[in-house]
Amino acid sequence: MVLETDGEIKLNRDISTDTIQRAIQRDESAFRQIVEAFQTPVYNMCYRMLMNEGEAEDAAQETFWKTWTNLVKYDINRPFGTWILSIAAHHCIDLKRKKQVFQVEIDETMEEIIPDSIPGPKQEMAANEREREIQLYLQSLSDIDRAMIVMRYWDELSDKEIAAAMSLSESAVKSRLFRARRQLADVISRQKAAELEKTL
Repeated sequence: MVLETDGEIKLNRDISTDTIQRAIQRDESAFRQIVEAFQTPVYNMCYRMLMNEGEAEDAAQETFWKTWTNLVKYDINRPFGTWILSIAAHHCIDLKRKKQVFQVEIDETMEEIIPDSIPGPKQEMAANEREREIQLYLQSLSDIDRAMIVMRYWDELSDKEIAAAMSLSESAVKSRLFRARRQLADVISRQKAAELEKTL
């Protein structure tokens, strides 16, 4: 699956209640509609958490399997997109814990690291390079902070929605996002300083 850039994907919150209800009743065609609606946001979450295309595809498939098997537990009053992204995020966090991959937190401004959507071959190369930089920055965040950053800046969830997805208070979400942005900013500034020194 191809990772899409910001501006090309937004969390689909338009899946109908009727479709969800039919899926809960084990209607496979209704569930296929859910998969089609959420496959890109779920894959992007898994990719940005795991940093590996193959592992992200496996994790996305597992997320949809967990969604299918747990549909009876879904609270119909809760936004479906928030619920399914929380399943993806927690699954990836569990995977990383099992592999005992420890992350180091970093620092910054999201405006600097969210990729631009630019057409053309040269621009595509630049976008690919930008994507590698983004992955490097995100890789340094803790699992929970990375999941929250992706939810906020790629899926545009509110503090309330992120809090529901991650089982945190809104104040905790605000605090962690603030720290993560500052940490990312520091890392980017240090990297740019190092690159400048190489040219001197």
